[in-house]
Amino acid sequence: MTASRIVNRQCQLCEAHCGVRVHVDGDAVTRIEGDPEDVMSKGYICPKGTTLWDLHRDPERLRRPLVRVGDGFEEASWADALSLAGERMRAIQRDHGRDALGLYAGNPTAHSSSALAVEVLARLLRSRNRFSAASVDQFPQYVAAHEMFGDTTLMPVADIDRTDLLVVIGANPAVSNGSITTMPDARGRLKAIRARGGQVVVVDPRRTETARLADQHVAVRPGGDPALLLGVLHVLFRDGAVDTRDLPVTGLYEVERLAGPWTPERAAGASGVDATVMVELAHALGGAERACVYGRIGVCHQPTGTVTHWLINVLNVVTGNLDRPGGAMFASPPVDLAAVLRLLWGKSSLGTSPSRVRGRRDVHGELPVVAMPEEVLTDGPGRLRGLITVAGNPALSSPESSRVEEALRHLDLMISVDMYVTETTRHADIILPPVSHLERDDLDIVFPYFSVRNNLRWSPKVFEPPADSLTDWSIILRLAAELPGGAVGGAVRPALRAISGVVPDTLVTSALVATGPQGPLRRGRNGITAAAARRARGGLDLGALEPRLPGILRTRDRRVQLAPPTLLEAAGTLADHAPEDTGDYDLQLIGRRHLRSNNSWLHNIESMVKGRDRCTVMLHPDDAAARGLVDGDHVVVSSRVGTIELPLEVSEDMRPGVVSIPHGWGHDVKDVGWSTAAATPGVNVNLLTEAGLVDGLSGNAALNATWVRVEPVRDLPVSDGADGASTTSGTVPATT
Repeated sequence: MTASRIVNRQCQLCEAHCGVRVHVDGDAVTRIEGDPEDVMSKGYICPKGTTLWDLHRDPERLRRPLVRVGDGFEEASWADALSLAGERMRAIQRDHGRDALGLYAGNPTAHSSSALAVEVLARLLRSRNRFSAASVDQFPQYVAAHEMFGDTTLMPVADIDRTDLLVVIGANPAVSNGSITTMPDARGRLKAIRARGGQVVVVDPRRTETARLADQHVAVRPGGDPALLLGVLHVLFRDGAVDTRDLPVTGLYEVERLAGPWTPERAAGASGVDATVMVELAHALGGAERACVYGRIGVCHQPTGTVTHWLINVLNVVTGNLDRPGGAMFASPPVDLAAVLRLLWGKSSLGTSPSRVRGRRDVHGELPVVAMPEEVLTDGPGRLRGLITVAGNPALSSPESSRVEEALRHLDLMISVDMYVTETTRHADIILPPVSHLERDDLDIVFPYFSVRNNLRWSPKVFEPPADSLTDWSIILRLAAELPGGAVGGAVRPALRAISGVVPDTLVTSALVATGPQGPLRRGRNGITAAAARRARGGLDLGALEPRLPGILRTRDRRVQLAPPTLLEAAGTLADHAPEDTGDYDLQLIGRRHLRSNNSWLHNIESMVKGRDRCTVMLHPDDAAARGLVDGDHVVVSSRVGTIELPLEVSEDMRPGVVSIPHGWGHDVKDVGWSTAAATPGVNVNLLTEAGLVDGLSGNAALNATWVRVEPVRDLPVSDGADGASTTSGTVPATT
């Protein structure tokens, strides 16, 4: 029997990539704990990290390819499954054109080197129909970065470990551990700000887990963030507290003109925040030695998402906190992802390949996912007929899920790279499952680009994968090799086959590190290597973030563009009053996440779903009383496009007029291959959200703009579910 051993690696289930120690006895894991030697997490681990062994041994995790036969699936060999996939893909593009075959990538693709393989697949696919989860949660940040800094990848991160004042808008790092600001043990880092005499302010319609750790919670109205920020900017300009610290900027005068009419009193009407709070926040930001404003998904989920992220960046600039220790900074990663993407795709771009049906603007070649159903369901040349999904569950994660389900059913071909038969992959013709997280090596080159501290970490496999298995890297490259010869080229196709079978992703990422900005090719003997990261338990600490402007700017004049015309124009149309409810729909819906959930795909692990029901609708006591409701009641929540039923949770944490429902639930549809999730299904909140509600500048889904009503359960018919069955309860069919 193999001796007991400990493997130091990272958990790759979310952006934090916390370091873990995996205790192994023979062929079994006996314990998973936080790794105190990890240079980023320093021993912290959340409940998700303990599930790596449960995921690995889950009997419902797929080990062999599945091919649809009739109404079900049958196992197939890799050779047969990939050959069939190639034959079907080539037929689709041969008969209907290259845009007839599309790609959808879920969030987990960014959590390993498969991100590079996805980019290669997309490049060789040459289809305008490219989608991902990014247009549900981060397109506004891409667009703001492109307009201000010249590249979609230049999104500043919060230097949380050195700041004196952190203002968090629409983010909940105490639960997420950071997003586009990778900060393992965010709770500890937030507490450290206060311990050293600093302050934390949270702006959110709900008193979140992060707000409970803060000095101040500002209960903004959903969508009121840009008015709040303009009110703060008005005070800073009025009081002469603007200082850009000689940053290379242009457009300061235009921003001052924009903020001029937005007095705190005017902004209060649109934001729902008292004018005195804005004045105090402006004085705090203007007076702090080191301050940072950080916004995330809650802001992206608004029709004003791009404008808000732009104003967040502007506020960091005018307070002298962009590219400054303790402010909003740019990491110095071992691999320059922006340069790699430019090599694959060319320069950062917006609107160069709009969608066929409605002309929706693309962001760097990727269309918003709200366009996907209409591209499938609308006849005509270029109709989307085939779809490759990689680690994605758009049937739960995309707005107006019933229409997404309809679109998936109308596809002529669907190929899915996934570990499970999910709400999405149940529609597939071929499912190609990768090895488990514990069966692959990885060198993280994505999240060091957005980390709060510069680092490079190697993640070794715990177990040798079965002989007849493939990593996601190999699967995706083999799919690329099966594309038509016209797309791939005569010599590239066999080369891809060879690379996918022989060259591991870690060899490619190691080469990128060696040739990167801190590698030996540029730094000589002082350069860092993947081998050094592999030898260092816990990874390499490459130091605190350092100022990098103007060297990394991609704008034509190498200056920060404070006043891009499109953003000024959009901000000029902001209303100075609160949005009115839409008739019977008088409550605004916002999302919610939980530390034990990872979108939709940890719900098949018993330890992650046990305990109290977390799929509830949260409502303020005054709103509950007005409707004759009490905590624990089962209620019907309806919007203009759908209806769901779920338990009520009455909470003082909610702003009056706002309700909150978590995403990623709704495992009550047939033919899904995870029984634990089906036993605690919850309901799919995206049956309520509307595909027509988007951020106008980026196309990002504006999930938090949905108006709903909440009523006691009655014996009323509910709209048809995803499978066409009318129902009256929480069995309404509604992420990875």
